[in-house]
Amino acid sequence: MKKESFIQPDAESWLQKFHFSIPIKVRYCETDMLGHVNNVSYFMYFEQGRIEYFENLGLFDAMFGGEKVAVVADLECQYLAQMYRSDKVQLHVRVASIGRSSLDVEYAVVVENRLKAAGRGAVVLIDQASGKSTPIPDEVRVVIAAFEKEGLAKS
Repeated sequence: MKKESFIQPDAESWLQKFHFSIPIKVRYCETDMLGHVNNVSYFMYFEQGRIEYFENLGLFDAMFGGEKVAVVADLECQYLAQMYRSDKVQLHVRVASIGRSSLDVEYAVVVENRLKAAGRGAVVLIDQASGKSTPIPDEVRVVIAAFEKEGLAKS
């Protein structure tokens, strides 16, 4: 079963929507016996990028502190080309859309201007006491919308 790609309309245009990125240093322990980056390592990169994205926007405490906390509800990765320990990896992160209590976050793993993997996932803000979803605060919406500009899809 082939899934519809979220990389739209094409990889080059999709990459232009990203305004935040971090370098990723591939560690030896993240590779397999053939020297390829192991498939589970990409999910660790996504987590690191997601945290640094919110820190960069000054939203870490709003999303991960206090009574409300953002949790990953789903996460996927499309592997497009092999990566190796010696690759100079750049991870791009963006919020693609904002729902009532969730954010759709996208990730682009790039080596030398070539898209090696792409990911997306939903992050849901929950109230720790009840364990139920809670609305994204307006101040978080405003900051993300100002940063993402026209790249933010309407929900």
